[in-house]
Amino acid sequence: MKPLDPRLLRHARAARRYIVTTTVTGAATAGLVVGQAVLISLALAPVIAGEAGIGQVWPLVALLALVVAARGLVLLIQEALAHRAATRTIIELRRQVLEHAAALGPRWQAEHGPDTATLVTRGLEDLEPYFTRYLPQLLLAATVTPATVLVLFTQDWPSTVAVILTIPLIPIFMILIGRMTVRLSTERLEAMERLGSQVLDLIAGLPTLKALGREEGPARRVRALGRSYRLATMSTLRMAFLSGAVLEFITTLSVAIIAVEVGFRLLFGQLDLTTALLVLMIAPEAYQPIRQVGFHFHASANGVAAAETVFEVLQTPAPRRGSHSAPDLSRATIVITDLSVVSRGSLAPHGLSALIPPGRITALVGPSGAGKTTTTQVLLGLLPADEGGVSVRLPDGERVELEQIDPVSWWAQISWVPQRPAIVPGTLLDNILGESRAGEPDGRRPVPEALEAAARATGLTEVVASLPQGWHTVIGQGGIGLSLGQRQRLALTRALVSPAPLVVMDEPTAHLDAASEAHVLDGVRALSQAGRTVVVIAHRPALIALADEVIEVTAGGAAPDCSAEGDGRDRVDLGAASGGLRRAAPPAEAASRPGPDAAREEDR
Repeated sequence: MKPLDPRLLRHARAARRYIVTTTVTGAATAGLVVGQAVLISLALAPVIAGEAGIGQVWPLVALLALVVAARGLVLLIQEALAHRAATRTIIELRRQVLEHAAALGPRWQAEHGPDTATLVTRGLEDLEPYFTRYLPQLLLAATVTPATVLVLFTQDWPSTVAVILTIPLIPIFMILIGRMTVRLSTERLEAMERLGSQVLDLIAGLPTLKALGREEGPARRVRALGRSYRLATMSTLRMAFLSGAVLEFITTLSVAIIAVEVGFRLLFGQLDLTTALLVLMIAPEAYQPIRQVGFHFHASANGVAAAETVFEVLQTPAPRRGSHSAPDLSRATIVITDLSVVSRGSLAPHGLSALIPPGRITALVGPSGAGKTTTTQVLLGLLPADEGGVSVRLPDGERVELEQIDPVSWWAQISWVPQRPAIVPGTLLDNILGESRAGEPDGRRPVPEALEAAARATGLTEVVASLPQGWHTVIGQGGIGLSLGQRQRLALTRALVSPAPLVVMDEPTAHLDAASEAHVLDGVRALSQAGRTVVVIAHRPALIALADEVIEVTAGGAAPDCSAEGDGRDRVDLGAASGGLRRAAPPAEAASRPGPDAAREEDR
């Protein structure tokens, strides 16, 4: 990133305001620095020469005190504005990255999700030194240094020549050292992203690794990445200390040259004492901002590297979004026409054509990797189709393409039930109805009758009865305190209470035993009886037998034999045509409730 990258000003409004205020405070600082040097020289020279006493220069001393106080006040304002601007800019960039990452879709998130999570948490925090240290000094170098050099030129041009000849030494060494610092900072950010990604993956799969006794291998990998990150950080700090020492040496040597030159000229009577003091006071101020830019560049290099990554994310083109309002899905038919999506080097799904009628249960079936989840992502408007597409057909025959529909209005009519539902810390009731309203006594909000009826339909009432505080029992992040089956019942109840006419489910009976599966099937049946359109990814025969329509999804044009059985009496004909749509047999009661001989899976 450039010292003052226009992209930062374009993406962060707080940064633009901060630049304006910092420019004003920088100009004020330049004026106060020059005024302070002039007052010191005018006050000290007569006293040292014996031409005046302390009482005679007292007005100058009082004015000097006011200038020093004003300079301190400007510095205080600058620091306060810098910290506020840094915090607001980080918040703005974090929000934009999250929103853009969500707009890029699940495929991009699956590839870059861990790196992005590290970026928006620890990575962006490194921008604070850039705003609080580096950027103010950069603007001071653009205001204070020219002002002091101009004053020197009006008072003593030989000293000005010395300053002009020695000042370029600082940028030259800054460039030489800065190139290495940027490389080290980039390596540090990459090491931090690798470490963050590995830790997130380890946390996500820790229960499985622990169950298989394989947690030691990833732990060693995390320790190795931690050492790599520590070494990269120490390399950056070592370079910062060394560069600081080099810049300090160059500045000290340059000021010493001017001091010696002024001293000899003062000794030989070629310079008066007032001008000599003014030169000695102003010369260090000319070097100070540039030296501080080089010194604080290393503190801000990590933030600059993070900002570069932010801009890479924000400049990634997102899929085009429509602007038409979504039609009423309770009466519309969803039409899938020759849908193909490129996935892992093949088409999954491939050439899928089907109808999803309103108010019915439609099951997506097929082997693993056929593209069932990808199909639901296209239906949800999260993933664009590479070939074909999805449209909505209204009762009057009018059709609207999904890519032309505003995604916000589309999502407002959809309830999504994944395998692992999103459950936030809070009470069971809050997770269904939303956050508790302010002003309700003890946070005990009443339970609506519609929720009670939905809970009875999904079997959630049994879960509520087993909890110590019923609906007001607090559960943890991700549903800690509930089993997988209980979490699915919670998600189904939430979908049943929701007014969304379309409910999309991703294998809601996966990892459940027979009893929990029966409750989930009851919830799916209740959704259908409520007139909702249900699209469900299904593998188990009982869930397939419950469906009114069955869509076979295949990859690469293949048509594997995916026939499934219900209870042994009714067979669901999935057909052999790729992407075919078949009418399912009427589900029998026994098919929706597996018997004792059915294979049971642990309700983890």
